[in-house]
Amino acid sequence: MKKILFIEDEAAIQKTLGESLRNKGYDVQAALDGEDGLRLAKSGKPDLILLDLILPKLHGLDVLERIRKDKDIKETPVIILTNLENVGEVERALELGATTYLVKANYSLEDVVAKVKKAMGDR
Repeated sequence: MKKILFIEDEAAIQKTLGESLRNKGYDVQAALDGEDGLRLAKSGKPDLILLDLILPKLHGLDVLERIRKDKDIKETPVIILTNLENVGEVERALELGATTYLVKANYSLEDVVAKVKKAMGDR
């Protein structure tokens, strides 16, 4: 079973999307802040990370930068899932190696699940 780490501080979004991904057969771990998310990424070595940018304790871009510098998890696909539409944030995330940048308001739950499946090579 493929593992997804979902780093998101909004519990409702985490619960809803997490359930949808579990229903598709994924093992989903959750973190409510950037520090916890980074720790889980290092210890759990997920197959994919869903990452919000506005997080307590450690900003999502800092989490992404640290992931990309860690030899054990630097190749892990990271999908940014946030409400930030700032062009600078998008460019920075992609420069740091984000696989995809999704703005929550622009995608349905089904769209996000489809993007996750595609990033993981699942049909």
